[in-house]
Amino acid sequence: MKKLIMFTALGGLLILMISSYMQMPPMGNIENPSYNQVAEYYLKEAVEDTHSPNVVADIIMDYRSLDTLGEATVLFTSIAAVLTVLVGKDPKPEEEDVHHG
Repeated sequence: MKKLIMFTALGGLLILMISSYMQMPPMGNIENPSYNQVAEYYLKEAVEDTHSPNVVADIIMDYRSLDTLGEATVLFTSIAAVLTVLVGKDPKPEEEDVHHG
């Protein structure tokens, strides 16, 4: 019974994904979401809003600064996690040199 529920749920998700894919505009079409009013605003008004001639840096550091901070936080956290796993803890305790005389 559990397998039937699982396959039904996965089948429903597959149908949802395929129907969403079929509604997407073709690549390079002017109706694509990447050609929207926000991108046009960034390109037209960035120099006036930020007083900097570098539009790419303006978008990253002024308009999308919180997003950039979030990405940097995720990268830092993942690096810290990997280093923690790789360094780990020494499995053998150090033996003390005890010389009996």
